Amino acid sequence: MVAGWFTGEGSGFRLLGTRCSACTSVFFPREDAFCRNPGCPGGELAEVPLSPRGRVWSYTDSRYRPPSPYVTDPELPWTPYALIAVELESERLVVLGQAAPGITVADLTVGMEVEVVPGVLNEDAETTWTTWHWRPTGATL
Repeated sequence: MVAGWFTGEGSGFRLLGTRCSACTSVFFPREDAFCRNPGCPGGELAEVPLSPRGRVWSYTDSRYRPPSPYVTDPELPWTPYALIAVELESERLVVLGQAAPGITVADLTVGMEVEVVPGVLNEDAETTWTTWHWRPTGATL
């Protein structure tokens, strides 16, 4: 888990971003040092929960084993997964993430509504690394 990128559980799960008080720009991943907007004189950055839903902006599938630092066991067969770029409703910000397990590119269309849900990136005997996934609204996977 990357500390400070998301919070909550179940229906209360949210990605966390930051909003600049001067220009109202919203950032994800969060920014704690300075406003990334080059036209902004700079303002205080406040943590904000991001919209839990958005629309598919683009998607693709990952058919290759990515290099380190991605955690994967080279002894196991590679399982492809879908990547989804989602435009959040309120923020008009595009956030990339994996599709929820069981969701493939065949299940996706540009413009469809999706929601952010908690997910597991990897786990071993000592640690579970958590992340976020995108799931079509109404899906029960």
